[in-house]
Amino acid sequence: MSRDLTAPEQRRLMLDSVRDYLGQLAEEGLEGLPAPSAPARAPAAKAAAPAASALVPDGASSRAAAASPASQSRPAPAPIELLSRYPGLEKTASLEELSAFIGDCKRCKLAPLRTHLVFGVGNPQADLMFVGEAPGADEDARGEPFVGRAGQLLTDIIERGMGLKRADVYICNVIKCRPPDNRNPEPDEVAACEPFLMRQIDLVRPRAIVALGAFAVQALLKVKTPISRLRGNWQEVRGVKLMPTFHPAYLLRSPGEKRVVWQDIQEVMKLLGLEIPSRGGAR
Repeated sequence: MSRDLTAPEQRRLMLDSVRDYLGQLAEEGLEGLPAPSAPARAPAAKAAAPAASALVPDGASSRAAAASPASQSRPAPAPIELLSRYPGLEKTASLEELSAFIGDCKRCKLAPLRTHLVFGVGNPQADLMFVGEAPGADEDARGEPFVGRAGQLLTDIIERGMGLKRADVYICNVIKCRPPDNRNPEPDEVAACEPFLMRQIDLVRPRAIVALGAFAVQALLKVKTPISRLRGNWQEVRGVKLMPTFHPAYLLRSPGEKRVVWQDIQEVMKLLGLEIPSRGGAR
């Protein structure tokens, strides 16, 4: 004869159901739960960011004009309200000065656990910036972002897919120190590093940012909307157009999604006036 579950048993059953659901989200690359307010906020984000087709002029002459350096204007630096968290941060005038300002950072609990602080790498005046989540084991060991298997795939996207060199773009992460066991960064860790990421964006002043993966997208846009709903749609952060897409690590687990990432990358190439090759390794 069946019996009613006790309160502790009901709580355990509920927790098991939540764990199963979170595991399913992680396998799908969502890495988060949509907040109740997300549906109300999503239209505003879309209204602020024009459709990709509106960002790319039609016609060969227009494309040539878009590709001409003289015709391209970089976004103006964003307000410094967030930078006031660390007095003097707004005065850093280059990435070198910013790196020196950060120094041997001990501003959050990750500092004692890291091997190297992973600041960023690439062209300090790049038109294109890639932002990931956090350093992994390979990145922590070398002090450079995206150098492991996921980094090799990102390099393949940049060089074979986009026809650029890795040194042509700028690459960094939301946070600069590796979380233990590659877990997601926690809110206090993001808060500690966020002003540095914003200053990197202000100093590079790219024409486009590609946010890689759910965590980076949600951290930059301040939303909890799943990456599956955001990817492929232009957004904006600090006056810069932002394209959300899947993280290369997710593509290693789900190679079938490379096709949609290539679609996102093509939209970025159109915005930058880059010729889309007939064959690309990212597809």
